[in-house]
Amino acid sequence: MSTLKINQSVMQAALSPDMLATDLAYYLVRQGVPFREAHGISGKAVFAAESKNVALNQLTLEDLSALSPLFGSDVSLVWDYSSSVEQYQAPGGTAKSSVSAQLDHLRDWLKKQTH
Repeated sequence: MSTLKINQSVMQAALSPDMLATDLAYYLVRQGVPFREAHGISGKAVFAAESKNVALNQLTLEDLSALSPLFGSDVSLVWDYSSSVEQYQAPGGTAKSSVSAQLDHLRDWLKKQTH
């Protein structure tokens, strides 16, 4: 770990809108759709994008509205990778605050192991 070097540009280049398909489902959950149903609609959106040979975030609001009338113009906010990461704030989550807490916990544990 001490020699680990992170190449941020390579990591960012590897991001794909398809990685946010679950976020699309969570968007619908926040609109009151049960997760099981929202997951199915998100899967249909992935299929629609593949059928049109476009990235998931290139589906139009009209395309998404055909799958659920609950998609509004604010659905475009789903396609933000940073927001996606930050929404998971539970212990073990990906939000910066959660990762920092995990690192602090690990540092405390390591101190106890060396004393």
